[in-house]
Amino acid sequence: MLLEKRELCVCQIMGVLNMSQPLISRNLSLLAKAGFLSGRRDGKLMFYKVKRNLNKENMLVLSILKELLKDDRVLIKDFKSLKECEEFQKRTGKCDMETFKAFMKQNKEKEK
Repeated sequence: MLLEKRELCVCQIMGVLNMSQPLISRNLSLLAKAGFLSGRRDGKLMFYKVKRNLNKENMLVLSILKELLKDDRVLIKDFKSLKECEEFQKRTGKCDMETFKAFMKQNKEKEK
């Protein structure tokens, strides 16, 4: 759902979801192979977004998911975390793995 709103790099998704790079990359790859996502490489970073020209079946699946998750607390938390992640990124002026690991560490300390 995050990628339906805008393009994100793997590192940003890691920071927001607080999950490992291999897990994120594997799932993004599966979604891309299923026709939901398009990806582009920028140096070392890989960026993904929901395809604009989804086939009819994928459009239906996405619309059902959007309806089912519109009030989901976890998704709402993820969007809040995305906003915090973007603000952290703006303050550091970087978009790399180390920046998002620092963001994830900061979030874990907040939760304590």
